[in-house]
Amino acid sequence: MLSSTDGLIMTLELLGLSLLFGLALAVPLAVARTAKHRVLSGAVWLFGYLFRGTPLLVQLFIIYYGLAQFDWVRDSWAWDYLQNAYVCAILAFTLNTAAYTTEIIAGQIRNTHWGEIEAARSVGMSQWLMLRRIVLPSALRRALPAYSNEVIMMLQSTAIAGLVTLADLTGVARRIYSESYMPFEPFFTAALIYLALTFALVWLMKRAERRYLAFLAPRKS
Repeated sequence: MLSSTDGLIMTLELLGLSLLFGLALAVPLAVARTAKHRVLSGAVWLFGYLFRGTPLLVQLFIIYYGLAQFDWVRDSWAWDYLQNAYVCAILAFTLNTAAYTTEIIAGQIRNTHWGEIEAARSVGMSQWLMLRRIVLPSALRRALPAYSNEVIMMLQSTAIAGLVTLADLTGVARRIYSESYMPFEPFFTAALIYLALTFALVWLMKRAERRYLAFLAPRKS
């Protein structure tokens, strides 16, 4: 018998792994998105356009159900993983959040203050050294407020994982409902847990903003 604790653990796993892999993928993609190489930048733009322009539920269904119709997929090494609902959900969530996070970080890279760039060049930093030590750390800090919204959106988006048989919070609530025919209690409990998780994430992200964006706060005279 599945419990809300099992669903909570599954939801946190889906959220944590998707955000981790998505951020790791988004950083190099954001650098490529802001590169002067038009083909490279265009390819990243197309990736972001596809995943930001289509519903996450459709992306999940394509990966979990759609890829199985291709013989070359079923005959490849990847099929051992793609037939697993958990892996497909992580993959869909990762690609989706990576698309949004790429644009968030890329926007902050473009908005890097010219004074920081000039200071780095004045001490002889190369383009890559300046990117690693100045531009990226500054961009990632300034991206925190927008990224906070993406984290919350991803938490809510994990609710669709139950549609591919995973027992996340919503999936567990749906199974309890199918067994007890009581819709209010399980879904209301799931809503309260999502609300508590959202509150905790907002609190953590606000603390991170206060710590890493303190230099942007107005100075007291």
